[in-house]
Amino acid sequence: MLTIRTDLAMEAHQLWREKAGETTRLSGVAARDEELYGFPVSRVEILNQEGETALGKPRGTYLTLDVSALWRREEEVFARAVRAVAELVGPLLPERGPVLAAGLGNPAMTADALGPRMLDHLLVTRHLQEVLPGFRSVSGLGAGVLGSTGLEAAEWIRGAADHVKPAAVVVVDALAARSLDRLCSSIQISDTGLIPGSGVGNHRMALNRTGLGVPVVSIGVPTVVSVETAAKDLLAQAGGDEEKIPRLQGRGLFVTPDSIDAKVRELAKVLGYGLDMALQPGLELEELEGLLA
Repeated sequence: MLTIRTDLAMEAHQLWREKAGETTRLSGVAARDEELYGFPVSRVEILNQEGETALGKPRGTYLTLDVSALWRREEEVFARAVRAVAELVGPLLPERGPVLAAGLGNPAMTADALGPRMLDHLLVTRHLQEVLPGFRSVSGLGAGVLGSTGLEAAEWIRGAADHVKPAAVVVVDALAARSLDRLCSSIQISDTGLIPGSGVGNHRMALNRTGLGVPVVSIGVPTVVSVETAAKDLLAQAGGDEEKIPRLQGRGLFVTPDSIDAKVRELAKVLGYGLDMALQPGLELEELEGLLA
């Protein structure tokens, strides 16, 4: 049986509709499409246990920003993407109080390096409160990976949170998608936290309000698709027999797009700057670039 993996709530909702029928409505889920700064936005709200069971995601709000225009190099696309991220993240955060931002992933693996690279563009201010009293206190943490540290990301973050005592935690991570078109072209923002590795079948300790005691906002970009899922899409496009997929070799393998280095580098900057503008709403993009140069 083919297992379709995705971290994106909008894709999980699409898969449910494909199975149930396009006209069938799921009472536990509210979904609608919007537009922000010229980018399509998909809003999926999981309202109750029925929605959780159907989509396999915890209840909460999931916002998916389509930033494929980044790779078409449309006019002022970088600045627009940064502002869109800031506008979507801002309402999910408490209005005041310190924030701990954690970049998850393995910096040695490009497809998993989004979180650590985001930290290069995070305006960290906790140690500057005396000289920058008007800035919100922000701490940054590179949580590392279990294989390198022997510690779960949740253990790193819980320990830092016990010390910093943040009003909220923001976690940034690479995700897995169902559709090849979503690779490095979608940004999912959620108020539910996340389970690192869930999209690739490697579930780790959950990072959410229950575990950390404060609101947890997750931001992620799909950088991989499973080979099985990619084969299904490609066979469907070619009019092939999808029933052959379970006999294909390649289970447990994942594919990532070309130019992944450049794309992760650009997306990390978009997320870092977008988070900065959400946390320090008085700053303009030009000022951020000067502060982080």
